[in-house]
Amino acid sequence: MPKTAYIYVPAPSRSNLAIGLDRGLWGWHRPTLDRATGRADVQSLEVGDYLVLAHKGPQARVPAGGWSDATLQRVIVTQVTRPYFEDTTPVWPDDVYPERIGLDVLADEQRVSGRTLGAEAAEALRLSANKQGTALVVDGTAALAQFATELPDDAAVPAATVPAALTHNGADSALVQVLVRREQHKLRKVMLNGATSFTCALCGRHLPARFIRAAHIKRRSHATHEERLQMANIMPACLFGCDELFEHGYVHITDGGTIAVSDKADATPDLTEAAKALDGRAVADFGAHRAPFFAWHRHNIAK
Repeated sequence: MPKTAYIYVPAPSRSNLAIGLDRGLWGWHRPTLDRATGRADVQSLEVGDYLVLAHKGPQARVPAGGWSDATLQRVIVTQVTRPYFEDTTPVWPDDVYPERIGLDVLADEQRVSGRTLGAEAAEALRLSANKQGTALVVDGTAALAQFATELPDDAAVPAATVPAALTHNGADSALVQVLVRREQHKLRKVMLNGATSFTCALCGRHLPARFIRAAHIKRRSHATHEERLQMANIMPACLFGCDELFEHGYVHITDGGTIAVSDKADATPDLTEAAKALDGRAVADFGAHRAPFFAWHRHNIAK
């Protein structure tokens, strides 16, 4: 069964939090993990387990359950990509934090209430705040499932994309999908800006918004946390072939901003014909802000 660790990050550590998220790392001072079972708890986390970071909450020295109705200004759900390791390579400017763990951001939400988090998660974060940011480990992902389905409406995912129930065993792939889709939904909402129809950046067809996807140019799995949230890395791509042709590298964008067909060995004649229909078109909104992302796609996916 997967585990979930809860860590409170105090307000003065805002810059360290930003650096850690962008680098896909979190770290601790040795004395912090020397407390009680702190180090053993962190060492128990495996690839695929979850780590929740909360930032800027209320006074923590309150009785047990005191955060059940509190509001945390920021809650970040991550998944462990590299278990506990020691490293003194400089990452954060104020200290080394040599005991580390690798992570990948799944969701980043503002102003989350204790009711949304659930009593168990809210209490684990309160305890972490009182223990200098050590990790409180809880078996299972039930609290995360509640978090994923009970966030405020302004960050809601369309009902059709949220399963009625989440699987809490195995790899919890349904939970990951819901959390990532929330991020994608918010990016798409910004991209559309209220429009009910939109133009595909590749084929130029103007379509009802439901047929337009907010596609990452540099793949989400390879982008830093900051890159994932940059609108320069988001492109409107239609569901009538453009999104898939670009995603799998059958077409790419040249350094001059035009679409070119890639030489992919597994392309069938019909697929090649579909790609050639885009050949030579100017991609919409090309410029210096998007060029590095298109270059990454060209060299890593298309070639």
